[in-house]
Amino acid sequence: MGTMNFSVPDKVKEEFNEYFAGENKSAILTKLIEEAINEKKKQARRAKAMDAILEFRKTAKPITDEEIYQIRQEIRE
Repeated sequence: MGTMNFSVPDKVKEEFNEYFAGENKSAILTKLIEEAINEKKKQARRAKAMDAILEFRKTAKPITDEEIYQIRQEIRE
């Protein structure tokens, strides 16, 4: 298991210690870091998807409201 050292403002440290007294602080920080990593991964996937959509839209032919209506009707059948 690795060790991480970083600085936080004293107020944050004091509140963390107050609100998580008696709890496994390493486990809490690990969970928070994992959540932050997962959020960054989600943001990257969203950005990649958006880039792909925007790239597709450059070459996609526009369709009319009527064509959209017809496609919806076909899907519903």
